[in-house]
Amino acid sequence: MLKSLALVFANVLIGASGQLMLKVGMTQVGRIGAEHTSHPVETLLRIFTTSLILMALPLYGGALILWLVAISRLDLSFAYPLLALAFVLNPLLARLLLGEGIPWERWVGILVICVCVVIVSRTGR
Repeated sequence: MLKSLALVFANVLIGASGQLMLKVGMTQVGRIGAEHTSHPVETLLRIFTTSLILMALPLYGGALILWLVAISRLDLSFAYPLLALAFVLNPLLARLLLGEGIPWERWVGILVICVCVVIVSRTGR
């Protein structure tokens, strides 16, 4: 059971790393607005030639493999709610590494998510 949980937590960590890379990569690309819809090929080329975005893609592939192994071992109704830890980890990493602000209402939501994950995790397999 602990090894299976470790797979879920590794999935969350790798996914959060990928999200940070995507955010920084898209910051390099710049804001995409409605005007870019008239040139979708150029926009996609600009996105998918950004190194951080390209580096994030294999992370998602690795996270997918970990997830598949985890759900082969755990009930989906138990494992899937644990992915909510990404809603905790991503804002914390964005705050620490990207300097993003987190208003108090979001902190309350993050706390509620943590409580819910604890409740789900106590149900075991």
